[in-house]
Amino acid sequence: MFSVFDDTPIYHRLVTERGDVPAQVRGEAERIKRDLDRVMSSGPSLTPGLPAQRSFFS
Repeated sequence: MFSVFDDTPIYHRLVTERGDVPAQVRGEAERIKRDLDRVMSSGPSLTPGLPAQRSFFS
């Protein structure tokens, strides 16, 4: 991903000093999205600690 700051000396100095924080945040956001996609696609499951849903007749 290209940023307007990629060609600025201060950006390169900050990346050298502190690491590429925007890239780290993007990576974590992508990891969280993958995890959520996996969890959401697995369908409903019983969650421990929550009471079971009762039907109208039970």
